[in-house]
Amino acid sequence: MGMHIVLVEPEIPQNTGNIARTCKATGSVLHIVKPMGFAIDDKKLKRAGLDYWHELDIRYYDNLKDFFHKNQGAFYFATTKGKLRYDEPKYNDGDYLVFGKETRGLPETLLLQNYDRAIRIPMAEGNRSLNLSNSVAVVLYEALRQNEFLNLMEEGGLTGRKEEKWE
Repeated sequence: MGMHIVLVEPEIPQNTGNIARTCKATGSVLHIVKPMGFAIDDKKLKRAGLDYWHELDIRYYDNLKDFFHKNQGAFYFATTKGKLRYDEPKYNDGDYLVFGKETRGLPETLLLQNYDRAIRIPMAEGNRSLNLSNSVAVVLYEALRQNEFLNLMEEGGLTGRKEEKWE
């Protein structure tokens, strides 16, 4: 099935490109809730390594109401205002990890309604937040770890190419 990454009103194309690449690498579904601060054909997306945008399982929604109307399951809301540390919930395959826009995060009314599932990445005092693409990677890989990296290749292999010597 795979995890679901939800971006609510993303503003920075490079972040969305990096997150899409992470979704591709993990078999996760990417959900984008409009409006977006950029066009999908933005050149900055391609610079983030997204020449395979067409291979992603990506779904678009006009707004949060549209998103929640079309999806159901367990939702976790990443926010600097969360009461749970991101590694405390028990994530299941198919859960939704919801992230807000870079400048303001998720709407506080949404967080108030779901505060028991508001998760936070610990940071040193005085910091506002981590970069959105880094936050997605941190939380997603914890959820994947808890599910034993289901359907992911866990071991790489050497190519056998001869290159310069390292001594």
